[in-house]
Amino acid sequence: MPSLTSTTMTKPNNFSTPCSAIPMMKPLCWTNWPISNNSGRPKKIMTLNLNPNFLEDMTMVSPSLLSADFANLQRDIEMLNQSECDWFHLDVMDGVFVPNISFGFPVMQAMARHAEKPLDVHLMIVQPEKFIPEVKALGARVMNVHYEACTHLHRVVQAIKAEGMLAGVTLNPHTPVSVLEEIAPDLDLVMLMSVNPGFGGQKFIASSVEKVRKLRALLDRTGSKALIEVDGGVNRDTGRLLVDAGADVLVAGRAVFNAPNPQAEIAALRRL
Repeated sequence: MPSLTSTTMTKPNNFSTPCSAIPMMKPLCWTNWPISNNSGRPKKIMTLNLNPNFLEDMTMVSPSLLSADFANLQRDIEMLNQSECDWFHLDVMDGVFVPNISFGFPVMQAMARHAEKPLDVHLMIVQPEKFIPEVKALGARVMNVHYEACTHLHRVVQAIKAEGMLAGVTLNPHTPVSVLEEIAPDLDLVMLMSVNPGFGGQKFIASSVEKVRKLRALLDRTGSKALIEVDGGVNRDTGRLLVDAGADVLVAGRAVFNAPNPQAEIAALRRL
């Protein structure tokens, strides 16, 4: 195979590491970062084409590996490596905070060895702050904790950021966005659960669309630059509604892995 020419790009903030060694035959750079509008907040995600004069407006997609084939996990991860997805979403469940158990650090370490995209780690567990060093050791880009699981949320957020990761806070469907009023400026990402956490493949909660609008208004009002991520029941139909309401990142599980062509499904979600 002939050698591939590569390029390196510098980002305006810490939302991404540099894109090094990007094959010129690839149409897009898969690492993305927020581009702020005049208000200072990231309104859309811009994907930089290898032609520096071309900017393409994209929604970020973070496929949930909870829906992957665990008997062929390396195969599925390598497939995602070749897709347009932005992050890998890892759902960790403890059977206490949510009524299910998923996988722990030995499995995530195996995932990380094969993953060529940033890891978006979502901890649906009690006392998530105990595992900040372990999540950091995975090389995670994002550590997402639940508001409902953190008595001292500000302390947890600062501890995550001190380790060089993006700090995300997740809200369950029943939790109003108003609880983030005081901490919103400190957050890098807010994730809204559009299903009750614990199981994949649940029906999308329609009121989540209006909740995204409320969250976008809160972030604007507080001057927060946090991205809005949505997890649960996301497909092309619900994804379009969420993006129109202000979502930046879509977590999709079965919609991707059950599709006849998962890579084409990811590409379609990015262009919503």
